[in-house]
Amino acid sequence: MMHKNLMAAVLSAAVALNVTGVAFADQKADETPKADNTRQNMQMRTDKEVTADQQGQSEADRKISQEIRRALMKEKSLSTYGHNVKIITRDGKVTLKGPVRSAKEKQTIGKLAAKVAGTKKVSNKLEVAESDSK
Repeated sequence: MMHKNLMAAVLSAAVALNVTGVAFADQKADETPKADNTRQNMQMRTDKEVTADQQGQSEADRKISQEIRRALMKEKSLSTYGHNVKIITRDGKVTLKGPVRSAKEKQTIGKLAAKVAGTKKVSNKLEVAESDSK
């Protein structure tokens, strides 16, 4: 019985490893995954733009970002893009970044952030994404 359990475990591991290998087989070694925006973030740093890794670590900054995120998640009219925008708070000043589906969605997110942080403390740098229907 123990021999069968061991054999089943070995076969399961072999199948898992093979499936993992197949999943990445079509990706070239020098190809960067599309979700990786490291290069874009590096360019923004040289352009003096705020990036997500520059989120302030003070309790007040974290609280502002958390409250804005909660407000966005409660707003059911927002697209997935809208729910996932970057919220970067540093020294009480908020920068909103990322793609959204429409100008109305950009405005809604800006207003929600302003309710939490204050109108003059929000920099809305959201970008309206092109429609997929083209």
